[in-house]
Amino acid sequence: MRLEPEQKLLATFSYTSLTDVVMLLLIFFLLSSSFIAEPTISVQLPQAESSDPKTEQTIAITLTDKGALYLNDAPVRLADLKKTLAQRLKESPDRAVQIRADRAVTLERAVQIVDIAKAAGATRFLIATEPPGPGR
Repeated sequence: MRLEPEQKLLATFSYTSLTDVVMLLLIFFLLSSSFIAEPTISVQLPQAESSDPKTEQTIAITLTDKGALYLNDAPVRLADLKKTLAQRLKESPDRAVQIRADRAVTLERAVQIVDIAKAAGATRFLIATEPPGPGR
């Protein structure tokens, strides 16, 4: 006596699992493509109406309200800033220097950093700002 199998093979292909995988890949790529590498040092940037997102590679100099100084997320002393910045600018002289100063940093301190950057060979500068919040 021969028994028939209870489950018969389907003659059509089921796209359900394939669409699940494609949907997960689509979500992954959409989420991962929107990540923008921002410096990890927390500063409260001044607000400006004409704030533009960073569109090019820059060398970031960050001044915190505590007086700390960072060059591309690496702590640096004021005395070593000119030498270190000159080395980075020698590798790629066309890069702009982005000044990321906390709101509490005095203008005199920011101008001092710009002067050091000019002495190191920087010719293009950007000042990081953030767009005004809601209600402004």
